[in-house]
Amino acid sequence: MGRIHVLSEHVANKIAAGEVVERPASVVKELLENSLDAHATRIRVDVEAGGRKLIQVTDDGCGMVRDDALLAFERHATSKLKNDDDLLTISTLGFRGEALPSIAAVARVRLETRDANEAAGTIVEIAGGRILTVEEAGLPAGTSIAIRDLFFNTPARRKFLKAESTELSHIASLVTHYALAHPEMHWELHSSTNAIIVAPPVATHSERIYQVFGKETLDELLPVAAQLPLDRAGLPEPPPWRRDADYQPPTPGDLRLHGFVSKPEVQKLNRNSIYIFVNGRLIRDKVIVHAILEAYRNILPPTLYPVVLLFLEMPATEVDVNVHPSKTEVRFRQQSHVHDFVRDSLRAALMAARPAPSFAGEIAAAPSARPGLTPALPGSAELAESNDDAFAALGAQPAADASTSADAFALHGQPLPPRNESLPFDSAFSVEGNAALGAARLPQQGFTAPPEAIPEAGSCALPLEDGDEAMDLSMLCTLKPLGQIRESFILAVNPQGLWIIDQHVAHERVLFEKILDERSRHKVEGQRLLMPILVDLKPAQLAIFTEIAEELTRNGFEVEPFGVRTVAIQSAPAGVRAGEVAQMLNELLEQLEHEQQAINLEKIRGRIAASIACHAAIKVNMPLDQPKMEWLLAELAKTRHPMTCPHGRPVVLRYSVKDIQKAFKRI
Repeated sequence: MGRIHVLSEHVANKIAAGEVVERPASVVKELLENSLDAHATRIRVDVEAGGRKLIQVTDDGCGMVRDDALLAFERHATSKLKNDDDLLTISTLGFRGEALPSIAAVARVRLETRDANEAAGTIVEIAGGRILTVEEAGLPAGTSIAIRDLFFNTPARRKFLKAESTELSHIASLVTHYALAHPEMHWELHSSTNAIIVAPPVATHSERIYQVFGKETLDELLPVAAQLPLDRAGLPEPPPWRRDADYQPPTPGDLRLHGFVSKPEVQKLNRNSIYIFVNGRLIRDKVIVHAILEAYRNILPPTLYPVVLLFLEMPATEVDVNVHPSKTEVRFRQQSHVHDFVRDSLRAALMAARPAPSFAGEIAAAPSARPGLTPALPGSAELAESNDDAFAALGAQPAADASTSADAFALHGQPLPPRNESLPFDSAFSVEGNAALGAARLPQQGFTAPPEAIPEAGSCALPLEDGDEAMDLSMLCTLKPLGQIRESFILAVNPQGLWIIDQHVAHERVLFEKILDERSRHKVEGQRLLMPILVDLKPAQLAIFTEIAEELTRNGFEVEPFGVRTVAIQSAPAGVRAGEVAQMLNELLEQLEHEQQAINLEKIRGRIAASIACHAAIKVNMPLDQPKMEWLLAELAKTRHPMTCPHGRPVVLRYSVKDIQKAFKRI
């Protein structure tokens, strides 16, 4: 008798459910995407016990007629595809027809729906994949689907769920980021104890960020927008319910990018604050993440990550979303084209902003404590282990205390101020159902003196007449050096305040850009060594050396093979001491050896230039006279990106006039 047999439909459905339903947040994701595809303008999510007992998603979308409500729970039943050609132009978030049957196979489901053109609605109840009841009822237009007792018939899966606060944090983060992606919609998330998110519709993504996270977070983000023609035309127009006030119809065949990226001083310890949407779909993609990190290369240290909220729009024919059952992975037709476009667009926005790090801000917060786009949600510290785990949880941010209740991370929408207040937006609205929040204002930052400490009019502690100027590095050329701190940091002043400059990394930035400019003109200077320096290489390093030997020669090196795995360095770039030449070559080869992506010419040039600049730059504990300090600051002001060294460390810190006045209680 044969050993191969066909699984029963009941077992097959449970296996399929394991691909789609990992945890309660996975259920919420599928239901939210169905609501978005149904043209909903209001979505409410109710959760009990972190989604174990109840997940209910209610929307005002198009709803379903009776026959469609029954067919929706059949596997591979969908209204989004008709033939295989439609797979090449998928513009909806859902299309497989697997979500509802997979959820119904492992939970008790109650569907209430009514098409706007029908007089009566339909109620369908299902438990473990079996239909229990189907009846008509008077219902509002739209759909409400309640998922109870998730994994009630698969106890092994239920044991793998985390604490209620952890599962709730995953759901809260997911709803938050879909709310950020769709500012034109009304979003609510309620737990059994309180309202976690109440976000009425706003006009732009900027206002949504302000509404959810406040002015401080918005001020730490830089807007980015770019558009580039693609080789193929046919970009479908987004439906009206996905457009906001910022929307501009893109040219057919264009690749369009918009969103927000954090300033260099905002630094995270993991990638959990990078969120990417492609044609409205929240995805994870190594190509885009690598492009983002490449944009921050030489701006952020390699072990720290930025905060990014990025929206990509492109023709549906340019991206394949039929890659994974959970629809979180995509494949681009022109992968390198998209990668370079994202990298160059973000890099241009960072170079144009040129913000100066605040001295007070750097002292006040460590990188891990910097506020960012992702709220600190309790009970999710285990998600920091890997980026894949973080995305599997759909966006939770590590926090210290896993026992904190849902109240600690309530994200009530903050009301925007009236139009006559000088804040970033001129729209005014209040959060529905919360009069207290309607009268709220942004919290005051910094030190607040007690009433008796506030100076009276006419006292000696009057504020200076000159107001604090905007934080901008364009005035670096006006810096006047005063001296050195421990012969390592230059102290300087200008009308913007007091500046501290790290002399080593400042000179490193100057040399880095000088070397790149010389390399573009094929004029990198070299110096002949009195005696050749022999360097033994590992097999992997030897392979990399063979690949980059020509580029090393163009950067002032003269290196020849000297035996099986030994090379002889005859010449080195000007400015590098002979004792550091071998170390520099080894460091460079080790960096390229551990590179995950393919080595390209631009990356090689940047790594070589950064290594040369680091070893040739002025060192710490080196006294500088006044003309030398003035020369260094003048040269730094001429660089294109003077705020960080090629390795991402800050070059300058500023203690503004306003900070000084606050410290002396003048304001």
